[in-house]
Amino acid sequence: MGQQQLLLIILGVIVVGIAVAVGITMFSDSATNANRDAITNDLVNLASRAQQFYRRPTALGGGGYSFVGITKDAAGLAKLTNKPSNGNAVYSIATAGAGTGTASTVEIEGLGNEIGTNGSTPVKVHVKVLASSDSVWVLN
Repeated sequence: MGQQQLLLIILGVIVVGIAVAVGITMFSDSATNANRDAITNDLVNLASRAQQFYRRPTALGGGGYSFVGITKDAAGLAKLTNKPSNGNAVYSIATAGAGTGTASTVEIEGLGNEIGTNGSTPVKVHVKVLASSDSVWVLN
């Protein structure tokens, strides 16, 4: 009887250890996914603000059907938001004013505070904003 009880205790410890390891992995994956979703939400909001800037006349502080005023520096990002970072990520203009004649696109990037799927670098999400649409890419 003593050996059987000892075997059951060892088996119980192994099962609990595996359950704890799986739980930690699931929690980490959940935190990464939540951070990625929050960054995507913020970037879609910034894309909407960029499209508003695009449509607003230059006399009212907009782009006059151009993204020309949205630049890679802090002043360009300030046209979209007064906070370049929040609890989710740090945001920056990745590409500004690509196009022929007038600036027809702008790309905004968010660098998160959770480790991404590659296990070594933070979550990174990218949005390309056009005059009437936007595309979101998860880079990590």
